[in-house]
Amino acid sequence: MTGKVLKTSVDIQVQFYDLDPMNVVWHGNYVKYMETARCALLTKIQYDYTEMVKAGYAWPVVEMNLKYIRPLRFMQWVRVEVTLVEYEVCMKLKYRFIDIETGKVVTKAESTQMAVKISTRESQLMTPADFVAKVEAAMAKEENA
Repeated sequence: MTGKVLKTSVDIQVQFYDLDPMNVVWHGNYVKYMETARCALLTKIQYDYTEMVKAGYAWPVVEMNLKYIRPLRFMQWVRVEVTLVEYEVCMKLKYRFIDIETGKVVTKAESTQMAVKISTRESQLMTPADFVAKVEAAMAKEENA
């Protein structure tokens, strides 16, 4: 992969239903926020989950890492930045959760997804060419913007 990266972000306001009994966001809901950001990036690439299925692939998460630095609280606004850091062998994403008011990083995370051919259920050792083409087209579009 070249030194280019593709990134986007989403702003999320913490809701009551995401809190645990200690009145902070339950740790599992950070994964939901990551998914929201990931979907925004996939939309930017024009390769959302519907397009993946049309192309004949599923992309299960095979690895996830989260580092909780500061808790998120009710009604707090957080920006979830997502960066595609690998796309030729797998889809590897890095996330930063930033408190919009203070600018402080509250959580860092990574996730890795691997292409699986739906018809055979076989893991792909290389990312499907259609995904690579979509990523590179999105990068070129950003470069020319």
